[in-house]
Amino acid sequence: MIASVHALAAGGALNPQHLVQNLGLLGLLAIIFAECGLLVGFFLPGDSLLFAAGLLVSTGSFKQPLWLVCLLVTLAAIAGNIAGYAIGRKAGPTIFSREDSRLFRRAYVDKAEAFFSKYGARSLILARFVPIVRTFITVMAGVARMDVRRYLVFSTIGGVLWATGLVLVGYWLGGVDFIARHLELIAVGIVVLSVIPMAFELRRNRSSSTV
Repeated sequence: MIASVHALAAGGALNPQHLVQNLGLLGLLAIIFAECGLLVGFFLPGDSLLFAAGLLVSTGSFKQPLWLVCLLVTLAAIAGNIAGYAIGRKAGPTIFSREDSRLFRRAYVDKAEAFFSKYGARSLILARFVPIVRTFITVMAGVARMDVRRYLVFSTIGGVLWATGLVLVGYWLGGVDFIARHLELIAVGIVVLSVIPMAFELRRNRSSSTV
């Protein structure tokens, strides 16, 4: 699997640098919005794209002001969470009663529900850094009809820490000589780190469903 990830990254299919540079700012915002609120967006590489965006801003390859990128990706993340909450309030029970399909797994919902039950409103912050869970936790909050004001407060905090935080980390690391001189290697590393946890989770869910 690692070998295939390296091959895809080298070819640009999963390379976050390639994606950011070719999709542009609007494409980046669309991906962040979808991953944070639309159920079909759970497989999107939000973490690596945010990091790559900051990295490319620091090297001048992504010609956008840092403050603008941070502001817009954070707003996209918060807007995605609002959309996810609305979906949960209106259609959550119907969606969650669906049978497993190629994209939808009941296990994703169960994990998000357990996460939400354990951490409550804090889950909206903590789940930002957990692939798959961050997509479904917003819908779960809507299903639970969490107080809207409380939801918006924690969603905003999470959006700032996750979106702005990862962009800034990428930007600061872009100033490190070694990283600036080995962007392709760093891109492959980002892809591997992004894909492995999700692949592990998908395999674990598939194994548990066959037991």
